[in-house]
Amino acid sequence: MLLIAASTAGTAALFAHAQPIAPTALAGWMQIAQIALYALLSAWVTSGFVTALMGAWVLLRGDRHALSGRSVRRHRMNPEARTAVIMPICHEDVSTVFAGLRATCESLSATARAQDFAAGQFDVFVLSDSSRPEVLAAERAAWEELRATLAASHAQSGLPQVEVYYRARRRRTHRKAGNVADFCRRWGRDYRYMVVLDADSVMSGDALATLVKLMEANPHAGIIQTATQAVGHVTLHARAQQFASRVTGRLFTLGMQFWQLGESHYWGHNAIIRVEPFMRHCGLAPIAGQGGLSGPILSHDFVEAALMRRAGWEVWLVSDVGGSYEQQPPDLLAELQRDRRWCQGNLQNARLMAEPGMHPVHRAMFVTGALSYISAPLWLAFLTLGGVLWFNGAGHAGLGSAWIGEGTLNSDLGWLWAWTLCLLFVPRLLGLLAVLLKREQRFHGGARKLLQSALLEALLALLQAPIRMIAHSLFVLIALTGWKLEWKSPPREAAAVPWAHALRQFAPASVALLLLVGGVAAFESWNAAEIGYPLWSLMLILLPVGLPLLLAAPLTVLSSQPGLGSALRARRWLLIPQEAWPHAVLRRAWRHAGS
Repeated sequence: MLLIAASTAGTAALFAHAQPIAPTALAGWMQIAQIALYALLSAWVTSGFVTALMGAWVLLRGDRHALSGRSVRRHRMNPEARTAVIMPICHEDVSTVFAGLRATCESLSATARAQDFAAGQFDVFVLSDSSRPEVLAAERAAWEELRATLAASHAQSGLPQVEVYYRARRRRTHRKAGNVADFCRRWGRDYRYMVVLDADSVMSGDALATLVKLMEANPHAGIIQTATQAVGHVTLHARAQQFASRVTGRLFTLGMQFWQLGESHYWGHNAIIRVEPFMRHCGLAPIAGQGGLSGPILSHDFVEAALMRRAGWEVWLVSDVGGSYEQQPPDLLAELQRDRRWCQGNLQNARLMAEPGMHPVHRAMFVTGALSYISAPLWLAFLTLGGVLWFNGAGHAGLGSAWIGEGTLNSDLGWLWAWTLCLLFVPRLLGLLAVLLKREQRFHGGARKLLQSALLEALLALLQAPIRMIAHSLFVLIALTGWKLEWKSPPREAAAVPWAHALRQFAPASVALLLLVGGVAAFESWNAAEIGYPLWSLMLILLPVGLPLLLAAPLTVLSSQPGLGSALRARRWLLIPQEAWPHAVLRRAWRHAGS
């Protein structure tokens, strides 16, 4: 916290010192607003930097205070620890869902025999909220086929058999949270624990057994969340996200584990929950009021973790339990579709910040969850204020001197640029350094391919950042105005985004940007004598934001091509260990899915 405060205060003071004298009172107030926005955004970026810094320390030196799967490797399974593995689904791709579930069940059977415990300690439930008759029929047929396959495997090899149950809910209320609550009301008292899976989740039997052992060894734990690894899709977009998650994202995960300890996150899947306190304390009442931030809770997982901790139960994030996997959205539009749901849910959760009895860490989580989306319109407002100040004559010296001027202003803004780039890119460099120090570069195709892949991922992230900023700003506006949210399951299969669809989605932003550039050019040409600074300096400053917005449609189409992603994988670009040496449960899932 001290580093965050010092960095924020120092950079905000430097930014304030770099401001030219405001020509009008209005411009002065706008400068104050811009400085305040800069301070808030600087604190936000610095907090991420410090989290990654602590994550790098934990990755290289360890954390003796954290919960660890290694501590229970030699523990025997308690035969009384009955566990339900539940998978809520709703209009999902049936073949993908049941391929992953079959791989999980087969791995669990093999683990039961290897560790000498009864597979009957685990029951698997497919909890369907689908409503279309053809989807329900396909789900039921796939379930019956899965049961027959597992029974045949048991008869042939003698592997312990895992029972799989299927339930189609008739009264579909409160989405996934209501689906899980319905399971708890019907069967929750039969189980000590439940492991929640997403429709795209795959978990190894060893991971499931380790989670149960961790719960048994830590009787105060209410939820234990695994650090899932993204894997599965072959598009450039998905593989870049997978690479970033492995190399840089794990630093943020370890950093959160370092800060939060027993007051950690629950992400709604690939986690184990102690059923009795969950049923007693984690019921979700609708949020009172009108508009988009009221009604049934959308992002239930953060709230359930906060309620569990309020009741005195610990919530842990465990990073060293392997064999826990999920998929990333295959393309940028699918990611933004998911982000719209998450945005509204996180903004809604911020209303619970003042709820009595909440732990301070979980109050902070509600704030940071909202800021992860509110930061986009704040950045947009910061840039907009800078542009307006430019036109009013209060930003010419400051912005221009950052590129072409000399003296104090140039020095101040130069230091700000350098520190901002440090905050943004040092976590990526730390991730690469950690890979090299741990001699893991062979899992990424070698040191050269690792560095090339990091540059490609960073370039793609830079190009997509302005697109995300505009989209997230729109999502915040939609959530605050109460527009209806259409809740759809994300695509589980990769397919190239059609040009027509991409153009429809991004054309408004591109056209608006072109009109803005045209207006700026016209203003400059009409007022060149009074302004006295070159047009190219402003255009150069706007280029990092404007160019990606103009290229949003072709960038989205290109990065969604499965063929391009497959070609890059064949050349060992953006390679992750789960692709180079995939876990047996992943190989099974891909084989069953026919990929």
